[in-house]
Amino acid sequence: MLKGIPPILSPELLKVLAEMGHTDEITIADGNFPGHSFGKPVIRLDGHGVPEILDAILQVFPLDTYPDRNGEMHAPCVLMALEPSDVGKLDTPIWDEYKEIVAKYDERGADAFEEINKWKFYDQTREKSCAVIMTSENALYANIILRKGVV
Repeated sequence: MLKGIPPILSPELLKVLAEMGHTDEITIADGNFPGHSFGKPVIRLDGHGVPEILDAILQVFPLDTYPDRNGEMHAPCVLMALEPSDVGKLDTPIWDEYKEIVAKYDERGADAFEEINKWKFYDQTREKSCAVIMTSENALYANIILRKGVV
């Protein structure tokens, strides 16, 4: 065991987080996410929800604050937007939890977030995530992508 490291962060996950460089991404997925179909390493954290994993990761993981190569700013926390057929039918209170957690570690708080279409979220995971963390989270639309900053 290590001092100061949240025990929920497994050695496998710590290794991936430490190996990630600036602008690398990681996806934290809910229990419905098809994580094994993206060809990325999958880290299973069954029995845990996304909020507790997000909180633990942000204790050791800086969020990106730099613009991309075109000079555009992109939020370092990406949420899977509701499908049009779910708008007005489903609530996503877990997103408020995420924003509170991020606000503990990043002064941008809710401004560190953006939402993208489900299919773009899948594409971004496939193209940019270093790994997918699979959880037992049962909230719908509880997936989040984090882009790493610099220390």
